[in-house]
Amino acid sequence: MKAVVITKYGSPDVMRVEEVSKPVPKENELLIRIEATVAADSDCAFRRGKPIASRLFTGITKPKHIPGDVFAGVIEEPGKSEFKRGDKVYGSSGTHFGTNAQYIALPEDEAVAHMPDNITFEEAAAISEGSLTALPFLRDHAKLKAKQQILINGASGGVGVYAVQVAKFFGAHVTAVCGASSVELMKTLGADKVIDYTKEDFTQTGERYHVIFDAVGKSTFKKCKNVLASGGIYLTTVPAAGVMLSMLITSKSTGKKAVFAATGLRKPAEKKQDLIFLKSLVEQGKLIAVIGQSFSLEQMAKAQKYVETGHKRGSASVRINNG
Repeated sequence: MKAVVITKYGSPDVMRVEEVSKPVPKENELLIRIEATVAADSDCAFRRGKPIASRLFTGITKPKHIPGDVFAGVIEEPGKSEFKRGDKVYGSSGTHFGTNAQYIALPEDEAVAHMPDNITFEEAAAISEGSLTALPFLRDHAKLKAKQQILINGASGGVGVYAVQVAKFFGAHVTAVCGASSVELMKTLGADKVIDYTKEDFTQTGERYHVIFDAVGKSTFKKCKNVLASGGIYLTTVPAAGVMLSMLITSKSTGKKAVFAATGLRKPAEKKQDLIFLKSLVEQGKLIAVIGQSFSLEQMAKAQKYVETGHKRGSASVRINNG
């Protein structure tokens, strides 16, 4: 089978697509034919090997896995699981990685769920990427409630586009911060207010928010603290040193808090329940996939270069060609 192979940490150019052995599933494993994955910011961080702590999962001196951790595809060997051969599924491989390939073998209890019936494989992989991050941040850590004010920074990115939709599902008033080219997209996704960051600094508008979700890690708790309402929460997807210190300092406070969460390390059972929930939202038309650009497996290096421009809209989809 074809797979992305990385033998050292570095730029996207260290990635190669090569023929490798097709996995043989164990008795308690599923064999999945992968039809689509994504190029995500986390994939780029793991490929760079930075921050250094990421190497605890990928290998200290060099990568030891086929990269990638989200997928959509077809069950080829169901083992003794709930699935049947031919079922369309989507999900996350977690620290097993391996989704930048034509096939993957995963434990039956991994985060794998039936795909929504009304979307493509590429859309399902995109939903799995951003929504599995946005949902636990807003539901579990922010405990977002109806009519609360939330600002989403980086709202047009791979997590942000889903955070806007999830926040609207919870009934919040959503302010989306993005570039000029994405203003109309934000309105389409349901944002109540859109701020073009090239024209206006959201920390200087005089507005106050119950929740600020920095989906791209481009701001800081210190910068945002004054625009948080009393008891407000600042959430970020990036574990920068400053926010980790702020998180430590505010952890015991009853006032404003800074929160980082490694949502990708949640238990597979929790992720699976979220995938089932997200499936229902998609099938009800309350959650749509946003794909900025689409690439083939052979273009994975190009896809990650696109991600690293910092101007990705929605997900960078990657088609896996099985033949």
